[in-house]
Amino acid sequence: MMNFSKSKALQQVSHALIPGGCHTYAKGDDQFPEHAPAFIARGEGCHVWDVDGNEFIEYGMGLRAVTLGHGFKPVIDAACRQIQLGQNFTRAAPVEIECAETLLDLIQAGEMAKFTKDGSTATSAAVRLARACTGRDMVAICSDHPFISYNDWFIGASPMPAGVPAAVRDLTIKFDYNNIASLATAFDRHSGKIACVIMEAEKNHPPVDDFLHKVQAMCRKNGALFIVDEMITGFRWHLGGAQQHHGLDPDLSVFGKAIGNGFALSALVGKKEFMIRGGYEHDKERVFLLSTTHGAETGALAAGIATMNVYRDQQVVEVLHKQGKRLADGINRAISEHQLQGYFELLGKHCNLVYSTKDESKKDSQPFRTLFLQETIKRGLILPSLVISFAHTDADIDRSVEAIAEALLVYKNALSDGIEKYLIGRPIKPAIRARA
Repeated sequence: MMNFSKSKALQQVSHALIPGGCHTYAKGDDQFPEHAPAFIARGEGCHVWDVDGNEFIEYGMGLRAVTLGHGFKPVIDAACRQIQLGQNFTRAAPVEIECAETLLDLIQAGEMAKFTKDGSTATSAAVRLARACTGRDMVAICSDHPFISYNDWFIGASPMPAGVPAAVRDLTIKFDYNNIASLATAFDRHSGKIACVIMEAEKNHPPVDDFLHKVQAMCRKNGALFIVDEMITGFRWHLGGAQQHHGLDPDLSVFGKAIGNGFALSALVGKKEFMIRGGYEHDKERVFLLSTTHGAETGALAAGIATMNVYRDQQVVEVLHKQGKRLADGINRAISEHQLQGYFELLGKHCNLVYSTKDESKKDSQPFRTLFLQETIKRGLILPSLVISFAHTDADIDRSVEAIAEALLVYKNALSDGIEKYLIGRPIKPAIRARA
């Protein structure tokens, strides 16, 4: 049994100082079993060590932000060299131009870029720009995509809308992925009022029946901007994003997470005819697009340049797909051997796998998800998802598959004997929920 005594002590301190005990809900104690590492002290590649000295192979990889691996030297070195020259100035720095050029060289639909620090700020800037360019107020979001922003326009339509005025909530409407009729209905009911459609190109299930191109065409027909959220898919699906993988031509798109291998960097990218409204070389009303003190922090921009160069030069995306397939094949063999089809399932692309846990009635189950996390943690894995990185070697994956197979045997026994016999403590809960 692993010892988590230092983690337990720090948890009490953290909850006294920080609402929820940490600064990102997805990292909270309620997202993991009771017997789990609560604080990570350091990482190297795909391995991390908690404050108690326990070692794990990690698959969450900083909520998908650390695509190359923890402490990836070329990125760290580039950031350190830039930081030694200064991190923030009164005027722009040349690295801002270099980072924009590097990003726009990769994104076919990108003509201009603006940097900031997190995905929510970038997506909210995209929505504001769409509203300004169209003169409309409403936003259409995909009901199948659980998180795009913590800002009012999105979170007001989530199960956690406290603090968002009803008038703001009413401006966001939903449609269903792979259901073009649901989007057509939204445009019909709110004719001439929808400023934009913002969505991920793909999440756990691929588009069918040319769905994405139909969405794009419907936006153009109805005068709404088509915005693709590439926070997760960018630099995983394809070097040019999921938009290039699927042959899309969005008006605006947003990138983050993997763009800086864990450094705080995100970007709004788009066509010049729209992006220029955030500048002053036009005769229309200006848009306060993005203007943050730390948006062009030079160290993060240097890290972004180095990261994107590694993606381009070392075929990182191809490695992610290959290693993800190795992981999926091994886990699917274990699912078959334990006859768990319909109870435990892998979802998503090989480069960005997640899993589904179901109970004895084949219904989605948080207790069984908790049990699976509990048993894999015991065996040296941290995997709220099964997101692969450039640092995961064949040996890491094979060791992980062996541990997962053992955990799935416990899962199978719990289906037969009752989960209460195996689960220690309370089950986890959805991160976005109205009540504690």
